[in-house]
Formats: sequence, structure tokens, C-alpha cells
Amino acid sequence: MTDAEVNAVDFAVVAYRDEGDWNVARLPSRALDDVDTIARELRRYPGESGALAMISVDEDFVILVRVQGSLVRVLLSDATAAPDWTLARSAVVHLGVHVGVDDDQAPAGDLGIVADMGVSAADMGALLDDFDLYPEEVLSEIARGIGFGEKFDELVDLAD
Repeated sequence: MTDAEVNAVDFAVVAYRDEGDWNVARLPSRALDDVDTIARELRRYPGESGALAMISVDEDFVILVRVQGSLVRVLLSDATAAPDWTLARSAVVHLGVHVGVDDDQAPAGDLGIVADMGVSAADMGALLDDFDLYPEEVLSEIARGIGFGEKFDELVDLAD
């Protein structure tokens, strides 16, 4: 990613469950070059059900990356961001998705990425289809549904 793109990252958070407790921390900017770099970073965390990266870029789109052993799952909230953003482009390349110039805004990837953690694919689709929500609100709702909403909100300064 370019310096401008790194500066456009609103926040990047990792969440993982260890010994029954949720841990939430910021991901270092050096880990945000592409999906593969994010996946390598996530493997450093001990999560019982893998580690989850939650990234908001330019108050425009979100990327979720979940690593469980060798399995890497990705969800990009808006595939049409790929032509303009290196990180979004790496997500669609990882997913093997083609994004056309005239495509409408739509998510790409695994809507069920955290279904086993409490946010179903249908709920995820509804969240991503709600264009009135800012990316941080979408991620906060996902974190809340999984069970670490308060920790997430506090870390990214959304707490009331």
C-alpha cells in the first residue's frame, strides 16, 4: 500500500478468543499491505476459533479477514473499491472475483465468515446493505453480535 492508503485506514483491529475471553488489539500498519500479509499477522494470535481482522478504510468500506489454521476467509463490503484501493484489490484477487467498471456496489467474499460466532450470513448481508451505516458502525454491530462489542468500541473510540 502507498503511504496515502496507509493513512486512509481508519483503523485495523484483530479480535481473538483465548481461554474463553475476547481480546481486541490494533493491527500494525505494516501488516496491512494485502490479504496475505494480514493473514500472516493473524496467525500470530492464539484464537480458539481463529483470529479476525476488522479493517475500515477511508470511511468507505470494510474488510474482514479470518484465519483458522491454513484457512483464510475474506469479506469485502464493496468490491467496487478494488480499482481504487490496493487492499480491496488484494481481497478480490484472493477471492478470484472480477470487478467490472460498471458493477454496482456489492460485497464480495464469505458473508458467513463469522456465522459460527453469532452473526449469520443473512445478518451480515443486511448490515452491508444498510448504506446509512458508516463502516465503523457496521464493524461495531458485527463485534457486538460476536460478543466483544464493548471492547471494540472502546479501542476504536466509539464508546459513549
